[in-house]
Amino acid sequence: MKYVIIGASAAGISGVKRIREIDPNAEIILISKDEYIYSRCILHHYISGKRTLDQLNFVSPNFIEEYNINWLKGEEVIKVDSDQKFVVTNSNKKISFDKLLIASGSHVNIPQSLKILKAATNVVGLHNLDDCEKIMYLAKYANNIVIIGAGLIGIDAISGLLNLEDKNLTIIERCSHLLPLQLDTESSSTYENAFAQRGVKQYYNAIIKKIGITKSKHIIEIILSNGELLNCDLLIIASGVRPNVAFLEGSGIEVDYFGLVIDEYGQTSCKDIYGAGDVSGRRPIWSVAVKEGIIAGSNMAGVRKHMTDFFASKSTMNFFDIPTLSLGNTLLGSDEYEIEVEKDQDGNYKKIIHKDGKIYGAILQGDLSYSGVLTQLIALKIDVSRIKKSLFKINYADFFHQTKDFEFDYEEET
Repeated sequence: MKYVIIGASAAGISGVKRIREIDPNAEIILISKDEYIYSRCILHHYISGKRTLDQLNFVSPNFIEEYNINWLKGEEVIKVDSDQKFVVTNSNKKISFDKLLIASGSHVNIPQSLKILKAATNVVGLHNLDDCEKIMYLAKYANNIVIIGAGLIGIDAISGLLNLEDKNLTIIERCSHLLPLQLDTESSSTYENAFAQRGVKQYYNAIIKKIGITKSKHIIEIILSNGELLNCDLLIIASGVRPNVAFLEGSGIEVDYFGLVIDEYGQTSCKDIYGAGDVSGRRPIWSVAVKEGIIAGSNMAGVRKHMTDFFASKSTMNFFDIPTLSLGNTLLGSDEYEIEVEKDQDGNYKKIIHKDGKIYGAILQGDLSYSGVLTQLIALKIDVSRIKKSLFKINYADFFHQTKDFEFDYEEET
């Protein structure tokens, strides 16, 4: 059996590992634009100098040899023929496959309203190692660094740059607070205050109205919708990503507005072709990409597995030694859902969103010891209405039953 995997990040590498574990004699070809295997989640540590390139690696140093992988690094797949079962790379290599895993990830999205930035010489995203290198180089000569977007990527970018001296750092976010998809105003304010104490200027509910650019395509200033002018000689785009699916045009493989369409087995609309990770455009979280890669790899190698749940909304962060966890859907409002909050003078904050005995979302900041229980309650959709205690005091014994083998299981009561 010949397997081809496109992409050497979380989903692709997880798929490779799973396939090799099941099929020790298979031919596995890994194709990636990247020439290194590294975690995108900690690229800001590379920018700040806290980690070396080797320390970004999330596999063993001899992973490729240990798993007997033919790695075509620095290659980009530009075409997939789903009928004849082959892919074509940018160097005109034609590679056949029996089964294909598309884990091509995503790329930085520059909004159409800011399309002028595409040609600018001092504009860069933060999505891969090349972006890091460019940021590190340009930051040496920049005095005024602006980051568009206060999501996880934007906060990573600003965190990586904090160690630079004599730099004016600014965040622009169109939503009302930092990390708007993960946190509420209470928990985000903790980080906002921490950044402010370190001299970072922050603009929320802010939209860019005009951009000043020279004839040599160099950004020099930004004008916000409130009329405020910001000097800028390095602009980092962190306002979102789009899946890498352009090379699938004409392949017959279904894509939609979000990205590659896959089912609970990781299979696409075409037989023997699977997908995993950010390329679907639906769950851009590292842990989900790993899980999807394992599921897809298992099914490709003949071991039937499916996503028992698509509980994807789990984000962990730890800026300034303030750990925070976001679970489930934290954007649900109090009009339809009940919201309970518990906090103390030590900065610990807990928030639970529930309705009709089911917990739909939660935020923990500071003390994360309750995260294991909450994850199970949300993922398994456990009815907590029969448990007569505070939602912040539930433990495993309240809903798991010990079996004769001293293991624990959960059965939904009818």
